[in-house]
This record gives sequence, C-alpha cells and structure tokens, in this order.
Amino acid sequence: MNDIRFPIGKFQNKETITETERIQCIQHIADCPQILRAVIRGFSDEQFNTPYRDGGWTVKQVVHHLADSHMNAYVRFKLALTENEPLIKTYEESLWAELFDAKNARVETSLQLLESLHTRWVMFLRSLSPTDFSKTFRHPDSGIKKIDFLVQMYAWHSQHHVAHITSLRERMGWK
Repeated sequence: MNDIRFPIGKFQNKETITETERIQCIQHIADCPQILRAVIRGFSDEQFNTPYRDGGWTVKQVVHHLADSHMNAYVRFKLALTENEPLIKTYEESLWAELFDAKNARVETSLQLLESLHTRWVMFLRSLSPTDFSKTFRHPDSGIKKIDFLVQMYAWHSQHHVAHITSLRERMGWK
C-alpha cells in the first residue's frame, strides 16, 4: 500500500552523484515553480484549504511551506559555499505552517516568490564548479553534509510536495 505522506518515496541520498545526476537534480529544482503552478491551476478556495491527507497540511500550507523551505535552502547553499563548514540554522517547519501567513496569504504570493527564488537559485547552482558541490556545512541534527546532499534533497523536496498536491487532486477527482 502506498504511503500518501511519501508519494514519491522517502528521500534517499546518494553519497556520490554523477554530473548528469546533479544536472537532473538542478533541473527538478528549476522546474518546480512551473509544475506547481500547473498542478494548482483553477483551484478554488475550498480546494486550497483541503488537507492533502488526514492530519496533514492544506494545499495552501504546502505551497507556503515550499516557499519557506526553499528560502532557507537557498541561504544554506550560499553559506556552505562561502564559509568554512558553517553551522546552519534549523527551523520548526510544522510551527511555521501554523503561522497566520501560511494559513491566510494568497497562494499566488508564494508562487511568485518561488518563481523568483528558483530563478536565482538555479542560476547560482549552475555557476558552481564540480568541486564546489563537495563543500560542506554542519547540520545541528545530522552532522556534516555536502552541497551535493542539498542538491539531491531539494530536488526530492520539490517533487515530494508537488506530488502531495497531485495525488490529492487525483484522489478527489479534481479536473
């Protein structure tokens, strides 16, 4: 039976990835805002306020979470590239999703933010040299990680949350 919490499966990091795999990950990040926009096109307020699963976030919260998470990710990438093994800041994503803006802001606000952010982020990622991807940061919970880890993680993260909405749309029979 499929776990609707992980419609594309749980994240699996590859310790070493090829240049082709890295390019594919960056392309997933690049494509996320446009795919997300297409998936939610035509949604009503009721649909935006529907949880993707029992006890889960609403579609609106998922979209705002992507913006929040990817802003944090962008900063993490830049810190890892410009500092010597920086300690990154974590955040309580479940609490952020309960804040007023995550529950009430127009989805379009986060879509525009994602489009602009991903344009800069992908430009940045495509400018990195192969050795840049081995630079590291320290995560307070999981230890030392490489930029290559982040590339894989956020390619998965983009697809993961879009799939939450896509699978909800399919289960509900929304056209």
